[in-house]
Amino acid sequence: MTAPSTPPTPEICRESKLVPYRAALAEMEARNRAIAAGEAAELVWLLDHPPVYTAGTSAAGAELLDPRFEVVEAGRGGRYTYHGPGQRIGYVLLDLSRRGRDVRNFVHSLEGWVIAVLGDLGLASWRAEGRVGIWTTDIDGREAKIGAIGVRVRRWVTMHGLSLNRAPDLDHFSGIVPCGIAEHGVTSLARLGIDITSEELDQALLARLPDFLAALGRCGDRP
Repeated sequence: MTAPSTPPTPEICRESKLVPYRAALAEMEARNRAIAAGEAAELVWLLDHPPVYTAGTSAAGAELLDPRFEVVEAGRGGRYTYHGPGQRIGYVLLDLSRRGRDVRNFVHSLEGWVIAVLGDLGLASWRAEGRVGIWTTDIDGREAKIGAIGVRVRRWVTMHGLSLNRAPDLDHFSGIVPCGIAEHGVTSLARLGIDITSEELDQALLARLPDFLAALGRCGDRP
């Protein structure tokens, strides 16, 4: 039997300017089609958005408390999420037909990527049973969300990905019930005393990218 081949490393794109959410969504959809057709490389896209509330496929209207910013239907799984300056987004467009065809493992590996990066920055974080996202201990000693995961898979090519609160305006989250979880707050690296630039955070994410990709497996690893 021929051993499964290892896909090439995805293209890396890092944005220093804010990218409007609708423009990013249109670019992701076009890239998804191109990757599925074999016409473009896989992509890891790191960026920040202007303030926006995005609605996942499970979003409930009652969880939009104050639509002070544009609200966009994202097409990803999950509920309402805020994106804005100071929150680093990692859009991950990978061909799972070449990486194991295991969506659950893809999501688990995304979570593990964020947890590993936060650990490298000196911050313990974890998954929480029954609650989506990445959690840590806030300055008041309570659990709070510091990262979010939301994905969509079309033609076995992934879209969307992760967000990590570097230094956003945390008051902006008060316009929604973030991810439908009202009983826990939201925090950031800046709030927890970790001063890091977007460029430094990108470097931390990319340093752990090979581990994330290795965790996905390859076509032929699973039936």
